[in-house]
Formats: sequence, structure tokens, C-alpha cells
Amino acid sequence: MAKKYKIGVIRGDGIGPEIVSEAIKVLDAVGSSCDLEFEYREMLLGGAAIDETGVPFPDDTKNGVKECDAVLFGAIGGPKWDNLERHLRPESGLLALRAEMGTFANLRPAIVYDELVNASTLKPEVVSGVDIMVVRELTGGIYFGQPREYLKDYAYNTMIYTRNEVERIARVAFDIAMKRDKRICSVDKANVLEVSQFWRDIVGEISKEYPEVELSHMYVDNAAMQLIRNPKQFDVILTGNIFGDILSDAASMLSGSIGLLPSASTGEGVGLYEPIHGSAPDIAGLGIANPLATISSAAMMLKYAFGEEEAAAKIDNAIKKALKEGYRTGDIGAYDAKVICNCSQMGDIVAKYVSA
Repeated sequence: MAKKYKIGVIRGDGIGPEIVSEAIKVLDAVGSSCDLEFEYREMLLGGAAIDETGVPFPDDTKNGVKECDAVLFGAIGGPKWDNLERHLRPESGLLALRAEMGTFANLRPAIVYDELVNASTLKPEVVSGVDIMVVRELTGGIYFGQPREYLKDYAYNTMIYTRNEVERIARVAFDIAMKRDKRICSVDKANVLEVSQFWRDIVGEISKEYPEVELSHMYVDNAAMQLIRNPKQFDVILTGNIFGDILSDAASMLSGSIGLLPSASTGEGVGLYEPIHGSAPDIAGLGIANPLATISSAAMMLKYAFGEEEAAAKIDNAIKKALKEGYRTGDIGAYDAKVICNCSQMGDIVAKYVSA
């Protein structure tokens, strides 16, 4: 009997609907191959939700995500909604969704495929073999700190972390490191920020529970430089919300295209799986978006939410085969391409290789 999983589907804005459709196509293929059955529940978030309901995070979505085993998400936002009050913008809906779901741990792998080593702006010898996992705390820090205010002559935000918030994200990172190369670099700004010294001290305490894992610390400015100078020195990077936001985007460009990299947001309940790129409204509807990051996010969902390691590996291997065979979307078309694909065609190819 097939295992059954209920997946919430939030297509979002811009290219979101296009790339999510291709991920679902691949999920259906791997489901048939591995005797898995997926039930999809469509929900609204962001600009699409604003247009339909007047708010970026409607109650139907708030209640619906809790009834799912995992949520597959595309992207939100666009200039259409930029002039709204901040609490009504699409991005506010995403922050509220993460908080509601308790997804405090954001996992962002940065992998350089052998077939695309020349796509990076860095020298091949610098990026070849890069395989980094950035573990970013997602529901605390300066993005959520209170008090915060925008006044006539000044504005302020506060960076706050509690012991529990640091301990739980640290354990996520150490658990992941135990399954990788057993090395963690914790990134902070402890030389000038009390909250970073607090972070560093607690991470050090948690490290004692994992004697096999080598722990190092690095200031965020140096970490940004080191990511470009020598990215292969990193295995797992553990850091807070704002630093993780910046460093994970920097790490994503090691691969040559932000359209290649997935993410998982996990924690206390249902996990959220999404590409790290935005909604790209300038190419929305043209059918040229790269769906591989979203397809990879679906693979992470299979692995981390459902424990379906074989199915996840099938998708990962299908992506590698598609790239090895020279299939490229336009964003990576300049690198050893044999066939330039549109969004749907790339989804077809990956689905075919999954089923083979």
C-alpha cells in the first residue's frame, strides 16, 4: 500500500506558480516510482492572497498549513504591492507564516555541481567541490525583535535572542553536522554585540553535547570574505537571522545561479520548503524560469519532512543527470549547454529521469 502524504501548496506570486507546477510534476513522478501518494491542498499567501482576500496571510492558509504534513512554497512579492503599508505587504505574510508554523531553522545548502563549475564568477579551483549547509535561525533576532519603531526623526529595531532560541537552532546544526563532515562554523559579531556574545557562549555550551563535532567561531564580516576567498573551508555554517539571510544569499552565488538552490524551514511543526530566490516579476509568465531550485526543495521535503531518503535521492540524481546531459535553462545556458529548455521542459526532463 502506498504511503500517503498531504502537501500544502502555496504557489505565490511572479514565477511562483510556474516553478511549483514543475516541482509537483516531479513529485508525481517520484511518487509513482517509489509507491508514494501525495494529496495537494492549494493555499494563498502574499500578493495573490492580498488580491483575493485583502490580507497577505488569510485565515484559511493559517489553519490549512497545520493540517498538512509539509508545505511546498514558490515565491511572493512584486512591485504591484510595494506601496502598501508594511503589515499588508506580501513579505509580512511570509514572516507571519514562518512564525505561525514555528519554522525556526532555515536550512540552505550551497552546492556547486561539477557540470556547472564554470558558471560561478569565481575560479573553478575555488568553487569545485563546494558543499555547504547554512543553518539560519529564522524566527528570532532583529527581524522579530521588540521594541521597534519608525518615527519622524529616527527609527530603531532591536536584536533579541533568548537562551531557548539559540539552544534549539544550535542543536539542529550539530545534528546536521553529525551526518556530514562534523564541522561547524558559528558566525556572529561578538566583538561588538552583546547578543552575539550571548549566542557564542550558548553555542559553546551545546557543543559539549557533541564532542565529535569540531566547532569554530567567526565574525560575520570575515565570514563573508572567507566565503568568497575559500568556500571549501566550510561544512556547516550556523548563524542568526539577519547574518544568515545575507550569508546564504552570498553562498548561493558560488553555484553560478540563484535558480539552482533550495531551502527547508523546519522546527516545531510542519516544515516549509522553498527555493531561495524571489518571485522574479520581470520574467513571470514567460515560461523561462529555472525550476530546479523548487524541484530540489521538493527533494528536501521528501528527506526532512517524510524521511523518504530514496525518493529524495532519485530527484537529486535526476537533476544531476539532466545537467550532465547538457540540459540548461536560460540563466545557466552559457555553460556547456546542449539544449536550452524552458521551465516546463526542464520539469519534464527531470520527471523522466526520476521515472527511468
